[in-house]
Amino acid sequence: MPIFTAPDGTTLACHPRGQGEPLVVLPGGPMRASACLGNLGGLDAHRRLVLLDLRGTGESSAPEDPSTYRCDRLVEDVEALRAHLGLERMDLLAHSAGGSLALLYAARHPERVARLALITATPWALGMPATAEDRRAAALLRRDEPWYPQAWPAYRDWLDGTGGYDPAFAPFFYGRWDETARAHDQAGDTEYNDEAAELFGADGAWDPPATRAALARLTAPVLVLAGELDGGPRPDLARRCAEVFPHAELAVQPGAGHYPWLDDPEWFTGRVERFLSGRPAGRTRS
Repeated sequence: MPIFTAPDGTTLACHPRGQGEPLVVLPGGPMRASACLGNLGGLDAHRRLVLLDLRGTGESSAPEDPSTYRCDRLVEDVEALRAHLGLERMDLLAHSAGGSLALLYAARHPERVARLALITATPWALGMPATAEDRRAAALLRRDEPWYPQAWPAYRDWLDGTGGYDPAFAPFFYGRWDETARAHDQAGDTEYNDEAAELFGADGAWDPPATRAALARLTAPVLVLAGELDGGPRPDLARRCAEVFPHAELAVQPGAGHYPWLDDPEWFTGRVERFLSGRPAGRTRS
């Protein structure tokens, strides 16, 4: 497990998996340990994944100053990892909330990004949150599934602000509520840093106009991948995110939720690997 040091002296860890050209990977959560990503459905057969544990998560140390959990202040941790790896430019993949970190990194260090893959990314950094209406519309797509009657009331209350998070509605985040999804969801009990998550989007983290302006000049190719059944982001929100970039492509993975590498690993790895290699997307839905 490689260890390196952030500019403020915090000790950070990353986890290499597989062989080939490195692909730096940022987890979501926000502030969930990179273990949640596994091997991204077998993507490590094509690239050497370098999974970053953000400060205070996984094997990375907690900082002395908790305010450094704020997303914009995490950007230099990503830059420290690039320097640690000795890469002039790097391919970068980010999931969910990690997508906003990747957006801020690309805006601040555009010359360091070779390719950027945003996987079911939450574009808070662009001023584009997933709304309760988005999540309700996606939830209705699942109404014929056997778990829906039990899960929907708790999910509805959470979206209305009258109830808290309830494990009963976890199935809405997965395209298939099977044993793999259940195990992945249960692992989250020990993988989150709740204090850090509360500070990730604290006041001052986002400046959407400045970020949009910077990304409008990004020359790197960008893949924005959405799950057909995901409520945050829904495919339409992912499309609007893709429109921010000069050189972006949108892919919508059929039948996928928020963790598409679990729902259909072959589809996911094939689509992402084609993008990273610069090959045409072929007949995938996009």
